[in-house]
Amino acid sequence: MAKQDYYDILGVPRGASEEEIKKAYRKLARELHPDVNQEPGAEERFKTINEAYSVLGDPERRAQYDRFGHAAFDNMGPGGFGGFGDFDLGDLFGEFFGFGGGRPSNRPRQGADLRYEMTIEFEEAAFGVEKDFTIPRTEVCDHCHGNQAEPGTPITTCPECNGSGQIRYVQQTPLGQFASTRTCPRCSGEGKTFETPCSVCKGVGTQRKTSKVNVKIPAGVDDGQILRLAGRGEAGYKGGPPGDLLISIRVRPHEFFRREGQNVLCEVPISFVQATLGDEIEVPTLDGVVKMRIPEGTQSGKVMRLRHKGIQDVRGRSRGDQLVEVKVITPKKLTARQKELLREFAKAGGGDIPEENKGFFERMKDALR
Repeated sequence: MAKQDYYDILGVPRGASEEEIKKAYRKLARELHPDVNQEPGAEERFKTINEAYSVLGDPERRAQYDRFGHAAFDNMGPGGFGGFGDFDLGDLFGEFFGFGGGRPSNRPRQGADLRYEMTIEFEEAAFGVEKDFTIPRTEVCDHCHGNQAEPGTPITTCPECNGSGQIRYVQQTPLGQFASTRTCPRCSGEGKTFETPCSVCKGVGTQRKTSKVNVKIPAGVDDGQILRLAGRGEAGYKGGPPGDLLISIRVRPHEFFRREGQNVLCEVPISFVQATLGDEIEVPTLDGVVKMRIPEGTQSGKVMRLRHKGIQDVRGRSRGDQLVEVKVITPKKLTARQKELLREFAKAGGGDIPEENKGFFERMKDALR
């Protein structure tokens, strides 16, 4: 049976660069490695892509293959690709599976980030606030200082891995020697051993504590924004830096105000008389009650602006406005005298449609006809 073309096995064109060939091989090897893929036939396919890469990954062998095809290696026999040789799979797969010579398991690592959701009042978001709260977090054990052993007792280098935390395995295959690395079973990747674990953390090196946190929330923070407190997350591993604390802000809705960007919106009810004759009314703002003039003939839904009564920019550069929408309230219960006065008002022409609105009603009548 004719052997499959090596380029087809790796899924690359004949003119592929060395980097493209290497990238294609890594992708396939990651999918088919026996430690990852237990499907039937995966191991055979893994051997096949190794065979293809042992040729196409070597410039001299690739040149021979391009010229003579599989015949260039027919006389090499079993193990003919031994030049692929002492190939360290740990170096190749370490970036994918967390093992390998390039990524020892006992290296220092940054601690995990913590997330906390905080609800604040509308005014606190507008003007800023300082909050204290507590969170559970992992910290370096203050008894053994992360060494895991009881203070004063000996700590020795692991004799199995000589302190590396990993064991290197070499396997003979028809394609040559394949090497891989695994976490040392004796020290569990620590690289050290001790007889007496820490009496406080039980040999873990860290302990769970409740930590008090103080955070200053800046003026202008909005709902859904996240504040990052560097170094206030989980403890690092092997002397690595701690993670961060991410605080998600939730702003509680206000009874009167709502926010749009840096502006604050609110609705203010006025009477029919105030809208008709004009008046000076009191309006609530974030800074307290202020007076606002209602012009004569104000229509319901009119929006009026109070300058610099809104939300401050979170960087402190500017402050928005307050937009006041007036709502004219129609009375539902009138006395006989009030009704009589309104009828007199209507007879005097007070109930007529204003000239500026007549055009709309005329167009509406035409449309209905």
